[in-house]
Amino acid sequence: MTVPRAVLPELLEKFYAIADKYEINIPCFGHTGDGNVHTNVMVDGKDPEQVKIAYKAIEEVFQATVDLGGTLSGEHGIGLAKAPYMKMAFSDEEMNLFKSIKKAFDPNNILNPAKMGLD
Repeated sequence: MTVPRAVLPELLEKFYAIADKYEINIPCFGHTGDGNVHTNVMVDGKDPEQVKIAYKAIEEVFQATVDLGGTLSGEHGIGLAKAPYMKMAFSDEEMNLFKSIKKAFDPNNILNPAKMGLD
C-alpha cells in the first residue's frame, strides 16, 4: 500500500491495532520512506478460522490505508489478491474508466484476464 508519508506513523499504528484485535502478526517492511508499505498478514493457512481472520484483517488494513488518503498499490499495480478491494479505493466512475481503457487496448481480454477486477 501507499500513503502520504506524513500519515505513515498513524497507518502503522492502525495496522498494529488490527493485529492486536485479531491476535495475529502483521509485519510491515519495505521502503516506507517513500510511503510504500509492504505487509504480510501472518496466519496458519491450514486453519479455516485463521484464514477467515486473515481476510477480515486484510480488509481492515486496506480500509485504513484508503481512509488515510492512500491507495492499495504504489508500485506493483493491482493483481489478483487486491482486485476484490479496488472499490474501496476507486469510485464507480474510475472503475468504469479503467474498464474502458482495458477494453480499448485489449478488446479480446487476453492480457491478464481477471486481473484488477475489470472483467
